[in-house]
Amino acid sequence: MHIELSKDKRYYSIGEVAKAFHVNTSLIRFWDSEFDVLKPRKNAKGNRMFTPEDITNLQLIYHLVKERGFTLEGAKIHLKEGQKKILNNFDIIKKLETIRVELINIKNEL
Repeated sequence: MHIELSKDKRYYSIGEVAKAFHVNTSLIRFWDSEFDVLKPRKNAKGNRMFTPEDITNLQLIYHLVKERGFTLEGAKIHLKEGQKKILNNFDIIKKLETIRVELINIKNEL
């Protein structure tokens, strides 16, 4: 899944994150409570503020749960067992998806 978020922001609101992933904010809150790798900061009002690292972890969770069909427990185990290898593979997938989007844009312009 290709996520469109501004690269110059340090923090993203839960609404921005949910919109980027095309899911409800309740799912993001649920994943936050379930997965230890997510550590969003909370502002004075108690609103979650996600860092770019949190976004990367959310992309990985989304990929495992929504795209590959893992259960939550399976995704947790998968994350704990081989997080470096998974993140490396996931970075490659993200780059390929970005290239794919660019190629589709070029094709549509022709």
